[in-house]
Amino acid sequence: MKSNALRIRQMVLVALFSAIEIILSLTPLGYIPIGPIRATTLHIPVILTGILLGKRSGAAVGFVFGFTSLMINTFQPTITSFVFSPFISIGGSEGNLASLWIVFGPRILLGWLSGAFYDGLSRLKVNQGLAVILTSVLNTLCHTLLVMGSIALFFGPAYAAARGILYTQLLSVILGVITSNGILEAILAGILCAAIVRALSPVLKERSSHAK
Repeated sequence: MKSNALRIRQMVLVALFSAIEIILSLTPLGYIPIGPIRATTLHIPVILTGILLGKRSGAAVGFVFGFTSLMINTFQPTITSFVFSPFISIGGSEGNLASLWIVFGPRILLGWLSGAFYDGLSRLKVNQGLAVILTSVLNTLCHTLLVMGSIALFFGPAYAAARGILYTQLLSVILGVITSNGILEAILAGILCAAIVRALSPVLKERSSHAK
């Protein structure tokens, strides 16, 4: 009975974080203007799920993150949406199966690695607050690197053309994204996740082994 109750609670919490992810993706809450750029908060529910509920649950909410991104880029496309949707063709550049990896792969890994990294730090007896901050910051940066690196690998020339830059300038543009949006989003994740996990710390104490 206790195992069933834990499993039901796990499912409810995954559904809750998934709903939060969808709400963020459909409202301005998903993007916070900081100076001339916008930092996304869409990665935060994924990281929190990994930390609070474990690797598999984090990966599940990461899938939701990817799915919302796929839908938005398919039905509300921008000039670079082809890198996130295989159904989009813009200016001669077409999405393909690599688009599915970019839109789903890094997001699913974000949730899975958040759970794995936090569990590893916990086993090393790292202070909970520090473990949450390290998990949030490092996995946010890893996610940004995976997304931008995959774009450069699979769609480099087409992405550069869509952005109106020379292909030789692509690396500097990608590094600019990582050092601006990526770092701001990592800091934002560290602050918010630490505060939220502290408020929800009783959940951490009751994590069941099957959630890992």
